[in-house]
Amino acid sequence: MIKVILTDIEGTTSSLSFVKEVLFPYARARLAEYVQQHRDEPVVKAQLDAVRHEVGAAMDESQVIEQLHRWIDEDRKLTPLKLLQGMIWEAGYRRGELRGHVYEDAADRLREWHQAGVRLYVFSSGSVQAQKLLFGHSDAGDLAPLFSGYFDTRTGAKRDPEAYWTIAKAIGVDPEEVLFLSDTREELDAAREAGMNTVWLVREQAPNPASEHTQVSDFNSIEIA
Repeated sequence: MIKVILTDIEGTTSSLSFVKEVLFPYARARLAEYVQQHRDEPVVKAQLDAVRHEVGAAMDESQVIEQLHRWIDEDRKLTPLKLLQGMIWEAGYRRGELRGHVYEDAADRLREWHQAGVRLYVFSSGSVQAQKLLFGHSDAGDLAPLFSGYFDTRTGAKRDPEAYWTIAKAIGVDPEEVLFLSDTREELDAAREAGMNTVWLVREQAPNPASEHTQVSDFNSIEIA
């Protein structure tokens, strides 16, 4: 019996274009200014130092910013980048310049599952802060109260089965009681290896008839009974 639904965001609850064409450019355009204005804040300084540690070299501030820009352009899933992006997005959401995209069918079913007592969690490469902001300031209203918790890359890589075992343990359920939703086969493979049930969202891609994962075009087609 499914007790928990664990969902990805990008390409699953929310459109790829919103993330890649709205969120990423928004953060990239404001990154240098944000770092210059907040460089002395401990949380920002820690992420700048984490960039230097990741690269393994001494870097001045302009070099760190250039590296972060490269990681954005390469869509790298690195924690210091994701945390800094989340800080920039938070300012944008609070100013009303950003509103999170959530598919209507996803919002409807998430509300339905929550009402039925199914516990909902998020696992995304975006920071926990960014996840809460997207759902809390979504075009479908404030969806943040529907979720019991959030996980990001600090838990582990999304293509590593160990991350899914860690999440199941943190939630306090057996992996077979969890249904993981994603649009990425490698993530689904990892979750299945950890013992979770899986559903592959194929909203913006052609179905794969050879897939070992159940494929659906939207949340309305997901069965959890």
